[in-house]
Amino acid sequence: MNTVDANIRNTNTKGEVNSLRTNGKVPAIVYGGTEKNQKVSLNKKIVKTLLEKENFLSNIIKLNIDGKPQDVLPREIMYDVVTDEPIHIDFLRIVKGGKIILEIPVKFINHEKSPGLKRGGVLNIVRRRVELKCPSENIPNELVVDLEGKDIGESFKISAIKLPEGVTPTIQGRDFVVATLAAPTIIKEPEKPAEETAEGAEGAEGEATAAEGGTEGEAKAAEGDKKEGDKKEGDKKAGEKKEDKKPAAEKKK
Repeated sequence: MNTVDANIRNTNTKGEVNSLRTNGKVPAIVYGGTEKNQKVSLNKKIVKTLLEKENFLSNIIKLNIDGKPQDVLPREIMYDVVTDEPIHIDFLRIVKGGKIILEIPVKFINHEKSPGLKRGGVLNIVRRRVELKCPSENIPNELVVDLEGKDIGESFKISAIKLPEGVTPTIQGRDFVVATLAAPTIIKEPEKPAEETAEGAEGAEGEATAAEGGTEGEAKAAEGDKKEGDKKEGDKKAGEKKEDKKPAAEKKK
């Protein structure tokens, strides 16, 4: 649990609140329980450090309000639309015996010990957070799902996750799925053996050689046909010229 120093603020106008922010403070309010709402302010640098930590909105913080400790839960944070700096925080006062509804993150462990993941399986996360009703004094930081020994085709339901005492899901009446371990969507084709690949290459080379030989033979045959045709055409023209040279008397006969 993080401990943060806070100071009571007596700001009543927007100008006074903006002055706090200018001096590196973040205004906040503590509400809930039987006590009155309390206006406080926190150091902006400390707030930004807390915001960088995971699950800030589901972790209890101990506020030292002018030396008086108070357990609170962050419920809402407002940010500046231009600078994205935190400008206001709402804290819920933790009262013993009360119950709070929170979204708790789900954490998956032992990925390397899952046979399904080793065989290329895919972890499909249906719910990264689960909404729970928790006693104020027993709020879990996270829900743990152990993947050790899990294979393809298995699913992880809320009933398989160990919840702290008094903690219950807000969804009742069904054992809902949190994640599944599915088969890979793309199956990699095994590589061909080296011998088979070499034989395939030789066969392809032989086919290429035969194709080259056939093409060359066809070309030569076509060239021969062309020469023979040219020869016949030449003989025909020669005969015609010879006939033209015969004497006129012979032609009359």
